[in-house]
Amino acid sequence: MRPPYPPPPERSAELRRRFAEEARSERPDLSALCLLVGAAADGELDEAGLDAAQVELDRLAGLLPFRPGGPRAWAVALRELLGERMGFHGTPGDYQRLESSLLHEVLVRRRGLPILLSVVWMEVARRAGAPVYGVALPGHFVVGFGPDEGQVLADPFDGGRVLTGADAELLVVGATGAGVDPSMLRPADPLDVVLRILNNVRAWAAARPERSDVALWAVELSLLLPSHPARLRYERAQLLVQRGEFVGGALELEAYAEVVSAVDEGAAERVRGEALAARAMLN
Repeated sequence: MRPPYPPPPERSAELRRRFAEEARSERPDLSALCLLVGAAADGELDEAGLDAAQVELDRLAGLLPFRPGGPRAWAVALRELLGERMGFHGTPGDYQRLESSLLHEVLVRRRGLPILLSVVWMEVARRAGAPVYGVALPGHFVVGFGPDEGQVLADPFDGGRVLTGADAELLVVGATGAGVDPSMLRPADPLDVVLRILNNVRAWAAARPERSDVALWAVELSLLLPSHPARLRYERAQLLVQRGEFVGGALELEAYAEVVSAVDEGAAERVRGEALAARAMLN
């Protein structure tokens, strides 16, 4: 299967406008933002496809039992429906596919990265009235049900397996070498979830220099989020230069140098030197 390619410039600009508007709304809609990420990645995903993905989330939610009980009962109900009956899960090979980070593809393939499978769990459960939220464990995103004192964790990548405290500890130790800190178990903000998804896309593209188009749209969407690392501007500038847009890249580098100069003049000078080198490539 060929990797998806972004839509034409006019469609891309419209999608970015909608993404920025949703990200800055009072209550950002996680599924809408993730689907707009998918549309920015895949020029074949049109408005009908966006609507169909939302309808599928609604359909799955309608298959859940009515208010099954407390947090553990919700976690088990989601596992039985999505993991066992519908076959949503992940494998190591899914990390090698861009589609594993695109919600509309995950809904079709029923495979994806932990964070995208968690989005499916959250959005289906939320529609059904469950007390659900994302939990951004280091290196492995999971979902949580219920309040702190009765929190139940489930791992959608493993088909929704309900985790014991020891299971969560092993996941964190494997990623960090240290134990679970209570702060790791707090509900993840939807915009932080989206930024983490875009970080995964950027990591996928970084390993594939021929897909700088993917890296560029992922960086540009990240920059539209209300809160993002300032260094993303530098990354965007480097991508523009890499793609032969030397003037645009130089302008971005110079703008970033102005920001950096307030805290590190030496670093700012190095970035200005990169801007000069980019302009020199026009000769």
